[in-house]
Amino acid sequence: MSKKTGLPLGIDVGGSGIKGAPVDLAKGEFAAKRKRIDTPAKSTPEAVADVIDQIVDHFDDVRGDSPIGITIPGVVTRGVVRSAANIDKSWLDFEAEKLLEKKLGHDIVLVNDADAAGVAELHYGAAKGQKGLVILTTLGTGIGTALIHNGVLVPNSELGHLELDGFDAEKRAASSIKDIEGLSYPEWTKRLQRYYSHLENLLWPDLIVVGGGVSKDAEQFLPLLRLRTKIVPATLENKAGIIGAAHLAQEYHDSR
Repeated sequence: MSKKTGLPLGIDVGGSGIKGAPVDLAKGEFAAKRKRIDTPAKSTPEAVADVIDQIVDHFDDVRGDSPIGITIPGVVTRGVVRSAANIDKSWLDFEAEKLLEKKLGHDIVLVNDADAAGVAELHYGAAKGQKGLVILTTLGTGIGTALIHNGVLVPNSELGHLELDGFDAEKRAASSIKDIEGLSYPEWTKRLQRYYSHLENLLWPDLIVVGGGVSKDAEQFLPLLRLRTKIVPATLENKAGIIGAAHLAQEYHDSR
């Protein structure tokens, strides 16, 4: 029999900020006001672990044996970080889960940030109730992706790095490129069309969900796309990482 637990805690590590909150999984909502602390300028594993520890301590009333899920902007395999986007390169091939468990004195689940967002949208957001294959893409500095088939996450898909026309896809179609090159939405959408057409021809998804900060302007570009796959904006916005991390942590705890 598993121990009685409090609410799961989700923590989302980003390039500019580290955010966390306890999550009511019945509602898919924060159970307390989110705590945010700036990501350290030198975002080494040890420095980030210190900030995460502060956030966990802030919610000490729900700590106990509460599951803790933590996102990282990188590929994660068996607790080891294999890539490092927007964080210090000292994360590469680093056994981050071990460091965090030692620092927090608590079992944790470490997960890619796009994967966490995809799980949140599946259970509480734009993909709720969707069967078959869901692809979530986050359009931001780069392109993050999550693949979920019949509710099961296929982790670390990294489909933002597909090669298209001799380019890494995110170097042509991320929303940061739109801003850097001063592209209008119609101009940028031509690049998105090429990317999403390639995705659907490779994988034949049942639904594509578009997240990232630019998704709030979805009406300016999604209607311009011509796809056979239904494509919709994400609904959980910047809450998705925290909620998804908490959900995955609870799933892991319950399976033990």
